[in-house]
Amino acid sequence: MIVAVVLSAGESSRMGRPKALLPIGGKSFIETILTALGQTRIAKILVVLGHNAEELKTQLETMPITILINSEYRLGQLSSLQVAVRHLTGLPDSTGVDGMLVHLVDHPYINPALVDRMIEAFYTSRKLIVVPRYRSRRGHPVIFSASLFGELLQAPLDQGAKAVVNAHRQDTLELETDDAGVTIDIDTPDEYRNHVKER
Repeated sequence: MIVAVVLSAGESSRMGRPKALLPIGGKSFIETILTALGQTRIAKILVVLGHNAEELKTQLETMPITILINSEYRLGQLSSLQVAVRHLTGLPDSTGVDGMLVHLVDHPYINPALVDRMIEAFYTSRKLIVVPRYRSRRGHPVIFSASLFGELLQAPLDQGAKAVVNAHRQDTLELETDDAGVTIDIDTPDEYRNHVKER
């Protein structure tokens, strides 16, 4: 099975307010992402929280997800991913986890059909990493094989998961897509105004 991991632990300092709770299409970023993932072949959804965890938890209480808390979120994105990996490797049915699909809360445009294409490509290609590519640019989400979990736990925090991706260039499948949303990363108020047309 493939487990989704949504990273939402950061301070959103450049945005000035929690990115997870920004409105888009009548829902928050985090609700939009979780709703989309719920329409895919994903078996389980983990959400890693850190800054403002209690406020976010109240927004997610009714969602069919598992919430994990990264108390060391200031160490960066990889520290949150490692919290998820430790959780997955400690599960009684961890041997049934083939990989994890990692998504970031500041990428609200996630396409369920593309996620299913990525999962299918992961199994058929037998590659260790699957990443979508739009007009020569890699985007999110990214699938990591469970065989890379150990490397993710050992990766330098200052380099993030890119260290693992860079070490497995030959084992990475870049899945071409015409979905521009995979590269839309919303970190600032200007980016929010440019990409999200709220009425």
